[in-house]
Amino acid sequence: MSEESNKSAAAFERARRVLVGGVNSPVRAFAAVGGTPPVIACAAGAKIVDLDGREYIDYVGSYGPAILGHAPPAVVRAIRDAAGRGSSYGAPTAAETLLAEAIAAVLPSVEKVRFTSSGTEAAMTAVRLARGATGRAKIVKFVGCYHGHADALLVSAGSGATTLGVPSSPGVPAGAVADTLLVEYNDLPGVERAFSQHGGDIAAVLVEPVAGNMGVVPPAAGFLESLRRMCDKHGTLLVFDEVMTGFRVSHAGAQGLYGVRPDLTVLGKIIGASMPVGAVGGPAAVMKHLAPEGPVYQAGTLSGNPVAMAAGLAALAALREKGFYDRLEKISAELEAGLRSAATQAGLAGKVTINRVGSMLTVFFAPPPVINYRQATASDTQAFAAYFHAMLEAGIYLPPSQFEAIFVSAAHTESDIAATVQAAHGALRAAARLMETGSSGR
Repeated sequence: MSEESNKSAAAFERARRVLVGGVNSPVRAFAAVGGTPPVIACAAGAKIVDLDGREYIDYVGSYGPAILGHAPPAVVRAIRDAAGRGSSYGAPTAAETLLAEAIAAVLPSVEKVRFTSSGTEAAMTAVRLARGATGRAKIVKFVGCYHGHADALLVSAGSGATTLGVPSSPGVPAGAVADTLLVEYNDLPGVERAFSQHGGDIAAVLVEPVAGNMGVVPPAAGFLESLRRMCDKHGTLLVFDEVMTGFRVSHAGAQGLYGVRPDLTVLGKIIGASMPVGAVGGPAAVMKHLAPEGPVYQAGTLSGNPVAMAAGLAALAALREKGFYDRLEKISAELEAGLRSAATQAGLAGKVTINRVGSMLTVFFAPPPVINYRQATASDTQAFAAYFHAMLEAGIYLPPSQFEAIFVSAAHTESDIAATVQAAHGALRAAARLMETGSSGR
């Protein structure tokens, strides 16, 4: 951190005295890349500004939901209007129905919705619902996929757990994960073995249709379709965790992009325009098992919060604009092409892997292909740290972990992309020099 960045450094040191690690989510602390994080004061469009007034082109985007950019005017107006009418009632509102209708109108698998306050809560609810609906206990989870920090799902998890080198967590008893079956992502024979051994006991297969929490790892050809067939054969529910991909990789999410219909869909903050919200949705025949219609209990005082619902309605309306996803794909493809060219010019061809699906992208400091957790975690994390800090110094804010996706938003301009690619030329050369000396390690 440069000397002029005293306000951010002082603010972070103050936070460390009262917040665990100075943060409220582990990856924000820069533990994986070293250094002190800038403390953000404000954001607008594709830019964030720290306490020292330094502006960055932002590719974190609140880890995905800021697809419109920060503080889009229509969303800000909706939030202000809703907050003026009261922030929470603990009673039904019309906005809940309107947002559920908007989601069901786009996602082909969804007839009914249950809102929650986070993606973690939505994933936890989906698992409980699948178990209650099927009368079975076991679930299949893929190594490196992250579905929030519920006990049964915090085993061989990606995202912050991978960044910290903690594949599971103390405090999670063995019994909590005893019914969680682990399979490598994109490993169909592994799924087949799980079904051959436990088929009649598997309630759900839970998957990120595009993995985003070990970095971006697309599904192999036929992977999702085969999961659908195996679940149908064994009477198991297929659950897509679309917290990252929903309304992101296409208007209809990954299920629309790949043409595979899950039984349950988990959604996150993008449906609330970055406000604290999540949801689980699916066919009425499955969703009816949730209370109060059925015996599977789930509740939340802030679920369907009127401010979050208003923000979500404004955001989803913007996503319906003609050409929205075409433009997002265009600038995302330009970024990918620019990064590939920069990597080649830095002498890193064959030494880095760039995976992209829609407006989600990761530069892995590992040779291609990267199709699973084992290959992702073979990345040279010290080379990534050098790349990260060089980009940060150039005014480009990336997720501070090799094992995260970067997110392009509709607010990014052609000049933002050009500036990012220009910065990447120098940053990738810095990483290449570190790798050439053999001092970067893993």
